[in-house]
Amino acid sequence: MTVHTPPPPGPPIGLLVELTHRCPLGCPYCSNPMALERPGAEIDTETWKRVFSEAAALGALHVHLSGGEPTARRDIAEITRHASQCGLYTNLITSGIGVGQKLMDELVQAGLDHAQLSFQGADKETNDRLGHYDGSWERKRAFAAMVTRAGLPLTINAVIHRVNLHQVSAFIDLAIELGARRLEVAHTQYYGWALANRAALMPPRKAVEESIALVEEARKRLEGKLVIDMVIPDYYARYPKPCAGGWGRLAINVSPSGKALPCHAAESIPGLEFWNVRDRSLSDIWRDSPAFRAFRGTDWMQEPCRSCERREIDWGGCRCQALALVGDARATDPACHKSPHHARIAALAAAEAEANAGGEAIRWRSFKQKVEA
Repeated sequence: MTVHTPPPPGPPIGLLVELTHRCPLGCPYCSNPMALERPGAEIDTETWKRVFSEAAALGALHVHLSGGEPTARRDIAEITRHASQCGLYTNLITSGIGVGQKLMDELVQAGLDHAQLSFQGADKETNDRLGHYDGSWERKRAFAAMVTRAGLPLTINAVIHRVNLHQVSAFIDLAIELGARRLEVAHTQYYGWALANRAALMPPRKAVEESIALVEEARKRLEGKLVIDMVIPDYYARYPKPCAGGWGRLAINVSPSGKALPCHAAESIPGLEFWNVRDRSLSDIWRDSPAFRAFRGTDWMQEPCRSCERREIDWGGCRCQALALVGDARATDPACHKSPHHARIAALAAAEAEANAGGEAIRWRSFKQKVEA
């Protein structure tokens, strides 16, 4: 019997590093795991520097400095400087809260290339309520002004859902007002905290379709002035999104404690072995980590993915979503219309959007939040 050995992966394009899970906000759709990693578990400055050096040597081009809130680390400027010196394009993904002019100047001097600023709403009341932080609206606007004064490109990130979906047009106006070069309108992806809050966040299909049409019109109208990216909700899609461009194909996520993950939600899949950057080189992890090899390529696929003409386009979709909704991480992502479970996901979305139109209790992201088994 001939055993097929998949070819070694090409170099990762980039890293998404969760420097800390500390964050002043309590967003109910946060992509961090519900079991947040405590500050005492965070890896130190020198380890992060080694990781960035190894990433550059592997051929990575960029690093997203994320969290939690990455600027909660006192060494954020030092970390940014080293990444820049390694030749990595540095993108700070931030709430903007806690960044004063002094830290902004230090980040610019360290070589920061880009800032991505989240807004939870397009007005003060909605933004502060959904971020669970009074006064965040003014701090975010002040941060945006510091970024543009420094001459750095600014992206506004707006995660949308039932509560703020009516503000898509206002988010576009806000991005223009703040001098952003790019706006990401991202429908909530239901993993982690968002999955726990799905009943409160799921929008009706008609409103989703209207938001897509609105963005398409704005893209044409604002061409050359503002780039608008849009992430549509899987529950109303026809085809799934390729998980991180394909599991273990393009990117490496690193948690605050140093666990290397193929995607930010990979720890939700039981039985996977995650190697840690404290113990192993990034090169060894990328090439040989059992977690990265688990769903890399196409050999693991079941039908209908295995014989599908899109198997190297969608790469089977999201493994974490397949597990959460079907109970099998190897199953076809039910967001795909070819999945035997696709009708179930569409019916679930419709039922939750209609049944809870009057509002649902929200579990705010917090270290203190009780995590259900």
